[in-house]
This record gives sequence, structure tokens and C-alpha cells, in this order.
Amino acid sequence: MSESIAYPPAGATARDRTHTLFAQTMGYVALTAGLFALGAYLGRDLAGGVGIVAFIAAFATLIGMQFAVRKSLNLTVGLLAAFGLLMGLATAPTLAYYASADPQALWQAGGATALFIGGFGAAGYATRRDLSAIARIGSWALVALIVFGIVLIFVQIPGGALIYSILGLVIFAGLTMVDFQRLRRSTDLNAAPLLAASIFLDILNVFLFFLQIFSRRES
Repeated sequence: MSESIAYPPAGATARDRTHTLFAQTMGYVALTAGLFALGAYLGRDLAGGVGIVAFIAAFATLIGMQFAVRKSLNLTVGLLAAFGLLMGLATAPTLAYYASADPQALWQAGGATALFIGGFGAAGYATRRDLSAIARIGSWALVALIVFGIVLIFVQIPGGALIYSILGLVIFAGLTMVDFQRLRRSTDLNAAPLLAASIFLDILNVFLFFLQIFSRRES
């Protein structure tokens, strides 16, 4: 008499890989955030020029991750760690300024960011609707926002900083949903560091937009 073999449901393996990918990605996000905090602390007394150099270096590590992920997961994670540390150093002068001028704004921005990312991240993870169109629109909108930010440097627009921050939040609401949908749909565990970097950038940008909104600094 032959024994029957019980096979797992067809989608079980894919679901397990998705859950594993989610856990690994969130772990990498936490690692990146921790190193960012360390970098912000170490660079609290740095001059703004050093911050710009650190930002350029962080951007370089982000590009390097795109190539390293094809060769070595450990190298990609190492670059992600360097990225978090360098971004902390890059934003340290800004955070140090707010910490001395308006520390309450830091806490308000942190709380608002947690609610924002949690809400839109959950919406993006849960939705069945394809958000690829939002990804394309969001990418072009982000380019337009950068151009608008450059214009604000040279042209005084009443309420320009507030408009810039609100538009940024609208754009990153869509991009956050897109990134979390990618996290749910992907089963490639090697993509975890890249997804973590993208989600961390969502969090950081949203935090900085909220920081500008909540700050009592006069424009």
C-alpha cells in the first residue's frame, strides 16, 4: 500500500519568501536608521561643507549597491550600512540646528513621520491595485520638486517653503505606497538591502518635510 505524500499549498513557498523578505527588509531599515542616528551624533559639530561631501559619498554608495547586489549580498549590506552612516553625517548640521533652535519640532516631526509611513506603508502593502503608474508619476514629480526647490533658493515666494514641504509629502505618500507594494510582491531575498534603502529614503525625506512644517523658524 503506497503512502500519500502531503505537499505544501502552491502559494505557501512564495508567501514564506515574502514574509522573510519583509522581515529582512525591516531589519535592514532598522540597521540603517541606527547608523544614521550614530552618524548624526558623530557629525553634530561638523561644518555644512563636510555634510555636502558626506551626502555625495552617500549617493555614491547608493549607486554602488545597484551593482554590488548582483555579486555579493554581504557587500551590498556593507554599502547600505555605509549609506546610513554617511546620510547621518550629511544631515547632522541640519539636525543640530533644529535641536538647538527648536527641539520640539524634532519630536513632532518624528511622531508625524511614524504615523505617515505606517499609514501609507500599510495601504501600499495591502492594496491589490497596481501602483506602477504612481511610481512613474512620482518619479517625475520628484524631479519637478527638486527644480522647484532650486527656484526657491533664488526667488522669494510667499509660503514657498510650506508649499514645497506639502508637495513633498504628497509625492512621498505615493512613493511610500509603491515601495511597500514592491516589498509585498517581490520574492527575491537579495533585493532586501535595496528595498531597505528606498524605504529609508522615504522615511528620511518625510521626516525632513515635517521638520520644516513644524519648525517655528521664520522663513
